[in-house]
Amino acid sequence: MISGGILNDLLTRIAEAGRSLTLGSQAQGGDALALCERLVSGKGEATGLAIAQQVFDAYAKLDAQEQLVFFRQLKDSFDVDAESLDRAMAAWRKQGPTSARALHFASEPRSQELIRRLNRAPGGTRALVDMRADLLGASREDADLKPLDTDFQHLLASWFNRGFLELRHIDWSTSAEVLEKIIAYEAVHEITGWDDLRRRVAAPDRRLYGFFHPALTDDPLIFVEVALTAEIPDAIAPILAEERVPLDPAKATTAAFYSISNCQKGLRNISFGNFLIKQVVEELRREFESLTTYVTLSPVPGLRQWAEQETRNAEGLLSGEQHSLVERLESYEEATASEEMLGLAALYLLEAKAPRGGAQDPVARFHLGNGARLQRINLAADLSPRGRANAWGVMVNYLYDLKDIEKNHEAYANDGSIACAPAVQRLVKSSKRG
Repeated sequence: MISGGILNDLLTRIAEAGRSLTLGSQAQGGDALALCERLVSGKGEATGLAIAQQVFDAYAKLDAQEQLVFFRQLKDSFDVDAESLDRAMAAWRKQGPTSARALHFASEPRSQELIRRLNRAPGGTRALVDMRADLLGASREDADLKPLDTDFQHLLASWFNRGFLELRHIDWSTSAEVLEKIIAYEAVHEITGWDDLRRRVAAPDRRLYGFFHPALTDDPLIFVEVALTAEIPDAIAPILAEERVPLDPAKATTAAFYSISNCQKGLRNISFGNFLIKQVVEELRREFESLTTYVTLSPVPGLRQWAEQETRNAEGLLSGEQHSLVERLESYEEATASEEMLGLAALYLLEAKAPRGGAQDPVARFHLGNGARLQRINLAADLSPRGRANAWGVMVNYLYDLKDIEKNHEAYANDGSIACAPAVQRLVKSSKRG
């Protein structure tokens, strides 16, 4: 197998040769859109690589407003070729299934071929991931750009599928370049510096695993932090404590996934987490025979916002008593002292639905979709400002029971059924009676 570095060097040399062939030609300069048109219409490999690099160079000079204009132009100029599609449809009507593939290719937007050719440039995959991050921002300003984003997402999902990903155990011997990125990318529980990172990756009862892609050799796509414990944890502070005494891993019975961070904004909505957790479980099972339980300690990022919105909805899910509860929860201290919070959180996690179906809470949607079971709700579990602001300090354990994962996944995917422990179900029933 040719390594990513060797292949990139080869492409760079070809691109340099192509650049020399374009010297003095009209194609060497011009704006990004004109270069894109020339890239798609050209046939030479060397010149194609050179022009693709020129597209990225031109794009790098655009500010946010100019990027918005560029994306609008791409969407309009690199749409489906209507004349080719009409001919293919006419042939399909006459010839039937034998011409279906031609119809399929004719219906493909030209933007997809453009993206494929851009990807051939040295560092093209990295540049396209960054470009899509910009496109996602532009799409929030102009919803008409969503079809162009669909083209990016379609191709990136193919290039970043599980077959290309490498699972790595990240420890204190991992390169400083990767470790610095772990600090920067941590999105759930901030890593405050190198000492904090060392506690998370070098302690005998801690593990950190990440997925990497050959095109982004030292840049993780997603990573998960794991605590090996003697029981299911109910708060994050003991896991992150500076002065804690490490547990002998041989005595651990539980693997707690306490932080999962997606690293690349440009790969949003391209899922790696389900593969990551299942593969990490297999790695841990092989390393530690004593482990019997695999759970998360997860935030509930949407709880407080949902509850406060529900108080303004007379026909919402909240009972009269729950309306009063939310209205008087001015402080975190009041929330931690109230057992009614358990019922409120259970109601949100089990019955609040997203517009497209499934659980409204994004973390719940992720774990339930992976086949986990909502096992336990914990009060006063996250004392950080973010934990208080998002969920009054509430955190949740999702249980990955290996014998039930696929069954739970199928039930959730097919009819939205949420697997949960009986105690959690009773909380909802009790809160409704109240």
